Amino acid sequence: MVLAGPGSGKTTVITHRIKRLLEQGVSPSGILVITFTKAAATEMKERFFRLMTEDEAKAEAEYNRVTFGTFHSIFYQILKLAYRFPSGNVLGEEDKRSFFKDYLAKSEMEVEDEGEFISSVINEISYVKGSQIDLNYYYSQNCPEEWFKKLYSGYDDMLRMTGKIDFDDMLIMCYELFTERPDILAAWQRKFRYILVDEFQDINRIQYEIVRMLALPENNLFIVGDDDQSIYRFRGAKPEIMLGFMKDYPKAKQVLLAENYRSTKDIVETSLKLIGHNKVRYDKALMPVHGAGRPVEAIIYENPLREMDDVARKLRLYELAGYQYEDMAVLFRTGNGSGLLAEKLMEYNIPFVMRDTIPNLYSHWIAKDLFAYLSLGSGSRKRSDFYRIMNRPNRYFSRDAFETPEVSLDAVKSFYQDKDWMEERVFDLESDILTIGRLKPAAAINYIRKAVGYDQYLKDYAEFRRLKPEELYEIVDQLADSAAGFVTFADWQEHIRQYEEALKSQREERGNKEEQTGVTLSTMHSAKGLEYRIVFVIDANEGVVPHHKAALPADIEEERRLFYVAMTRAKERLHLCAVKERYHRKQEISRFVRECMTDRRTGK
Repeated sequence: MVLAGPGSGKTTVITHRIKRLLEQGVSPSGILVITFTKAAATEMKERFFRLMTEDEAKAEAEYNRVTFGTFHSIFYQILKLAYRFPSGNVLGEEDKRSFFKDYLAKSEMEVEDEGEFISSVINEISYVKGSQIDLNYYYSQNCPEEWFKKLYSGYDDMLRMTGKIDFDDMLIMCYELFTERPDILAAWQRKFRYILVDEFQDINRIQYEIVRMLALPENNLFIVGDDDQSIYRFRGAKPEIMLGFMKDYPKAKQVLLAENYRSTKDIVETSLKLIGHNKVRYDKALMPVHGAGRPVEAIIYENPLREMDDVARKLRLYELAGYQYEDMAVLFRTGNGSGLLAEKLMEYNIPFVMRDTIPNLYSHWIAKDLFAYLSLGSGSRKRSDFYRIMNRPNRYFSRDAFETPEVSLDAVKSFYQDKDWMEERVFDLESDILTIGRLKPAAAINYIRKAVGYDQYLKDYAEFRRLKPEELYEIVDQLADSAAGFVTFADWQEHIRQYEEALKSQREERGNKEEQTGVTLSTMHSAKGLEYRIVFVIDANEGVVPHHKAALPADIEEERRLFYVAMTRAKERLHLCAVKERYHRKQEISRFVRECMTDRRTGK
């Protein structure tokens, strides 16, 4: 077991390990290298070929016999040979999403945030399969249990009827194959006598069980990872597997790669101070190879606008000082607040690259609801606008009441003329629309929330989706903040149009170039494995990081590991940014900043 801290050269260790095995006479075809992503497998293979070429060793054809692959690609090859699967029987991610989209459309299940809901359900099904959990004892994180069971069963039925398998099925089927057919397992054990696993901290239970079976009887296992960088529990990764490795293999040798070749002494020591607060981990004394560098900076801003403005200003100053924008990154826990940052970078004319899709605030379903109310307030009588808001909050309106493309509220009153209580609701809606039309956009949003009852509708929806209402309120807060600078809805719409056009043209510009250039904007999860000279970690506040959903001690430790990963992306300069207030509500600085910056002076 090789414990490899951030920037310690784990890829170099694996490639040199393969080289050493070959020098000792091991057959290339007997070596299996497992990674978690296709990109990592490709990079590992390329690095290995470069290493061997430098030594003027045997021809590339000889080294091609070393197997590099992801868990899924390797297990699929095993299944393909055993069951003679035809090509194209693996369900792709797009097909999976299409199934759930169609399933929701045909069922009576209605969700507002369909895209996000589908992603959450797909992850949850994967977690249940990979952890081999009995569905009868599973409590869904995203929706009522009966919904989750229906979605799970419907998806499972579709796979059986179409004869397809998904990536999770590959693992389960491979495990069952090896368990039921010892002859087939023995054949693969004879083939792969030396197994190397990269990023071992991300392994899940079923992957580990298959690797353990495959490694028998010689147990020539070489695992590399860092338990402090295990950040995928939500996908089923279990850091405790790595922590229990020495119990499973008492005779295994443990090696610590203690040198950090990436970051300055101050960044290494500050990040170690943070991760030292985790209880469930291997204790590691890591040593920086580089000098002290500049101290890690923690800055507390008055509000998010000040925060983003100062981050953009500092990025510009670094560029003027001779740094390339490509050397810089801004990291965040979730993508929710990144839209404000993107707007600010456009304002400063700073090019940026998005590693994740930045959610467009103005295309969020809540934004569409508010726009429909504001459009009606501005005189629109489109049926589509009425359809959007007629039961948000629930007024028990029927779609049949809105018969024509251009709606007459008098006609709606006539539709309900025999039901006094419904007719009264039409009068109330009419009155609300008139009031909204007389207010400035920000005031109108406040009226929709409080007087019309939209906040209560969001609270009810959050309860159904097992979210905290604050998650949805924050979207409305962001929209109200954006609207605050405009006198009319038309002015605000024009600003939104210009922003979306700028965002689109920037994406197209980058799409036309072979390589994207600019400041990297990324979630902490997506930044894993990368490094930058300058790193800003923004929104380091309680409720953001650690995320408000992190309730158990294990959840908090995972969040601390995530913050550690973000900090250790920095090579030379690291800025930790937090805010005192967000949307007129006081914010508390993240405990992680306090833990790692004790006895340090914070800025603003």
